[in-house]
Amino acid sequence: MAKEMLFKEESYRIMGACFEVYNELGSGFLEAVYQEALRREFQAQGIPFREKPEIELYYKGTRLDQTYQPDFLCYDQIIVELKAAKALADDHRAQTINYLKATRRRLGLLVNFGHHPKLESERFAN
Repeated sequence: MAKEMLFKEESYRIMGACFEVYNELGSGFLEAVYQEALRREFQAQGIPFREKPEIELYYKGTRLDQTYQPDFLCYDQIIVELKAAKALADDHRAQTINYLKATRRRLGLLVNFGHHPKLESERFAN
């Protein structure tokens, strides 16, 4: 029996907005440029999001004083981390995976606008 993709429709819409931004801007800008453009694209497409929300972190079931601010939290469930690097690296992946675990969220999308000639992205399920 095939396993159903987590938040399939929502993540499809998020990635569609990311592709729209990449098709318009291409690679080569700083992360902040892509973040602003993606915010505008989420608004235009009616994708619910919070930008840089403060999310509680947990360690062994206890809330930490430290918090985490992902680039975006979409649909109140999906962490979207943006990068503008030549390529995604293991530390980017580890960061996303750790944030998922510590925030008790189930899906993370790691999106790299710096890759050429196409947008680079990875999904992480917790």
